[in-house]
Amino acid sequence: MTSKKVFHLFIGLWLICYFTFANAAVILQYHHVSETLPRVTSLSENEFSAHLSYLKDNNYSVVPLQHIIEAVKEQKSIPDKTVALTFDDGFINNFTQAAPILKRFNYPYTIFVNPQLIDEGKSYVMTWPQLKALTKEGAYIANHSAKHDYLHIREDNESLAQWRERIRKDITHSEQRIKQEIGHNFKYVAYPYGEFNRELQTLVKELGYVGIGQHSGAVGLNTDLTRVPRFPASGFYANLDTLKTKIASLPFSFNLKAQSVTTNTTPVLELTFTEKDFNNSQFNCFISGNTAKITWQSENDVTVQSEGELNKGRSRYNCTAPSKSKAGRFYWLSHPFVITK
Repeated sequence: MTSKKVFHLFIGLWLICYFTFANAAVILQYHHVSETLPRVTSLSENEFSAHLSYLKDNNYSVVPLQHIIEAVKEQKSIPDKTVALTFDDGFINNFTQAAPILKRFNYPYTIFVNPQLIDEGKSYVMTWPQLKALTKEGAYIANHSAKHDYLHIREDNESLAQWRERIRKDITHSEQRIKQEIGHNFKYVAYPYGEFNRELQTLVKELGYVGIGQHSGAVGLNTDLTRVPRFPASGFYANLDTLKTKIASLPFSFNLKAQSVTTNTTPVLELTFTEKDFNNSQFNCFISGNTAKITWQSENDVTVQSEGELNKGRSRYNCTAPSKSKAGRFYWLSHPFVITK
């Protein structure tokens, strides 16, 4: 083999390693750490401790959420086995149950809060002094809207311009309150209920914010910063045996076409993959209660559609494929749909 061929082989292998073995992160999403609240959004202290022990024992690097977001913004390499921990809503049990466990592991984490609910003194959420105390122990506080409304829904007889102004005020005032009370702010907004549409994504981007969802998937340099995925890790999803696969997941590199909020009960998800480390025949999608119809339009273009009608409300298309270069690991993406009348 000539030196030129050896050089090209080396470059090819380096590129494969760069795109496949790096630039992979996972964000976990929690709500309650409690054994008395509804299981669907809760996990026990023992389960939460087991999650953190697994990360530590398996050499995962738990970093502040902003490390991952800034890497995507700046297109800087993300080390493999990078994880961020997040909590939504700022429930009081995050202070009483979760924080002591996180302190024991010395792990950073982000809490998305609703400033208006805090200002109104709601008993089920933390106070500003409690949140400020947690920032001294590794917590970062970020925006979850003023009072957990559905941000994408227009009020009766509200024009698009009026909706844009109302949501702009909601997001920016909430961010201002966090800055006033806590002293830091990152211009992130976690969508309440994980729901968003194109208009909300556009507004978030125009305001210079990062939009964060509740749909599953790993984060990579190709991640759309108006719809950052997170893996739910509470309730049914707290099972560590299944969570291990998700924590080790890899990000697909893709462009996506789909309206997240739709009246179509069999919505179509169109994907174009820009990099591939999987076989088309092993690409599978799952839709709760329905079979997914997968149609490859070309080597890199695929459509996914539910064969049965989806119920009104939230649904997700979850798609995975085993990596060719990383044995035992899966590429993972999810797209949320909200079916309306």
